Amino acid sequence: MNLLFLVFLFLLPILVLLRRRTKLSKRVPDPPGSFGIPIIGQSLGLLRAMRVNTAEKWVEARIRKYGPISKLSLFGKPTVFIYGQAANKLVFTSHDSIIANQQTQSIKMIIGERNLLELSGDDHKRVRAALVSFLKPESLKRYVEKMDEEVKEHLEMHWEGKQQVKVLPLMKTLTFNMICSLLFGLERGEERDKLLVCFQNMIEGMWSVPVNLPFTRYNRSLSASARIHNTLKDLLRQKKIELDQNTASPRQNLITSLLGMLNEDGTQVLTEKEIIDNITLVMIAGHDTSSVLITFIIRLLAKDPSVYASVLQEHEEIAKNKLPGHYSLTWEDLSKMKYTWRVAMETLRMVPPVFGGFRKALTDIEYEGYLIPKGWQIFWVTAMTHMDNNIFPEPLKFDPARFENQASIPPYCFIPFGGGPRICPGYEFARIETLVTIHYLVTRFTWKLSADDGFSRDPMPAPTQGLPMQIWPRKLS
Repeated sequence: MNLLFLVFLFLLPILVLLRRRTKLSKRVPDPPGSFGIPIIGQSLGLLRAMRVNTAEKWVEARIRKYGPISKLSLFGKPTVFIYGQAANKLVFTSHDSIIANQQTQSIKMIIGERNLLELSGDDHKRVRAALVSFLKPESLKRYVEKMDEEVKEHLEMHWEGKQQVKVLPLMKTLTFNMICSLLFGLERGEERDKLLVCFQNMIEGMWSVPVNLPFTRYNRSLSASARIHNTLKDLLRQKKIELDQNTASPRQNLITSLLGMLNEDGTQVLTEKEIIDNITLVMIAGHDTSSVLITFIIRLLAKDPSVYASVLQEHEEIAKNKLPGHYSLTWEDLSKMKYTWRVAMETLRMVPPVFGGFRKALTDIEYEGYLIPKGWQIFWVTAMTHMDNNIFPEPLKFDPARFENQASIPPYCFIPFGGGPRICPGYEFARIETLVTIHYLVTRFTWKLSADDGFSRDPMPAPTQGLPMQIWPRKLS
């Protein structure tokens, strides 16, 4: 009986939405395709393809079968898949009255319903403005030195004196420590270590079928999410006391910055839940995307000697102008790492950390001669324009020169951080993390891959063995 009731609960929204049609739906057909198995739909097929790194082929097969738009069921909801430059523009620029932010039910429940990816209209603008005020370049300049310290301390603890390392787990540790230190003011210790374990459990179920049964990934992620939110509540209370006692500054970290934002009447700009949900979102974005990007840059440098030589030359030029011994990077140093960031952009083009995303149609939309019904989920995939030969000639070739003149790239075709008014507010934070880390890696070490059996997605791309490699210390030329 419980199983039948569960099936009914998941089928009910689909049945209701199928019945809701306006005058537009009478003259415009639904997209081709099918919803597949009740509740499950095509979710398991997509997740399976991601884990064996055939997700792009899975999507391409749909396109060959159905064309540029098709219907399916993902994570318990009726969905329309669209792709291409026009699709990306529709997703990233449509007015909030037409398309709303909405992630899968699993992401919504794990992060929290008041996170930026779920908000629209005035709420989205208010929360986004609060996050951008901390994450904009002018604000982040003062944190370069702190990032510099975190990277050097990490290398001393986990790289120096070693002959072999696994890159991805170490990069995840590094980016998590940066987030804890810079964004939360949570220094190294037992509390941070416990938070890391919870965090790793939480992100495992981000893309999962939202059936909350014992021993499922979704259930484990929800439990870990609850523990993290409780920890963040305690941190908020502690930071509030410190602000009230003037022992902390609103500029000290992201939590104090958000707590210190007040309306004219003295009330906080963001509620406690909004702060917690969006700090969770920033944790995930700053941890996963940056660690994946840095890992795949390191992988690329091991495979392409010419790119490696150019990156090394750029960083040696910066290092040789520093005083011997210990030194720290500055904001001005980062501005000189132009070639390195082009390498990062090309890495993001070929291996975007975010496979795709979801939106929700708030009204019936006519697109490509078909109807996207009100209430349905809209699914878009990042790599479909990144690997389009008409946009990026020879897309399988790694070529950082593509980004020497970014104005030549058609809008809404390079979207690792989204686009338009919905571009990721943490873009600059990721750039600084990446450049500082790569600088110290290439100037202090040389490396060779021990094994490279490709990568899978779960949902972020990850080398199948964590990218093991041999390392040697090096001296500046």
